[in-house]
Amino acid sequence: MTVLSMSRAEIDRVHVLKDLLAERIRPSEAAQLMGVTRRQVFRLLKAYRAGGPVALISKKRGKPSNRAYPAVVRTEAMALIKANYGDFGPTLAAEKLSERHGLHLGVETVRRWMLADGLWQDRRQRLKRVYQPRHRRDCVGELIQIDGSEHWWFEDRGPQCTLLVFIDDATSRLMHLRFAETESTFDYFAATRAYLQRYGKPIAFYSDKHA
Repeated sequence: MTVLSMSRAEIDRVHVLKDLLAERIRPSEAAQLMGVTRRQVFRLLKAYRAGGPVALISKKRGKPSNRAYPAVVRTEAMALIKANYGDFGPTLAAEKLSERHGLHLGVETVRRWMLADGLWQDRRQRLKRVYQPRHRRDCVGELIQIDGSEHWWFEDRGPQCTLLVFIDDATSRLMHLRFAETESTFDYFAATRAYLQRYGKPIAFYSDKHA
């Protein structure tokens, strides 16, 4: 059994030509559906009648592009880059290949080759975010971390609720705990007020972006 490899556009053309042969649509409608001229419609229809769906498959599929560089050019260019310009970017490397070695290549071509050979990284890889470590404070009560954790704290003896936690940054000591129905702003206000009444005001509170 022969298996045909067709693109989505080629498959759509088969359906349109079938409808045209069955006189379910007119040539002008077929041209609009396929995005071609009326003359091209009749040319495709003639090819389809003569060879069936296989006649609609592009003859260029699987063949190298006429604009592609020979493999020997790529090999020579990458050997020169690795030997002399390994720490250069694609733009500067392409300039040096042209100026010093007579290899006139497009910057995008050099970039693709350098990416494939691991000599260059795209912008997203080069701009990975660096997180600065945060050091613990020195004194108790200087910085208080606040967070909330929703859980079935009482198992089946009560409803699901949120535990609000106040932790000392210097010692990791649990300074204040409070159960609340939800992790709401008002519950944090109430818990913070209770903490301040007992321990006084810290230099700062710290929470993640969700707290």
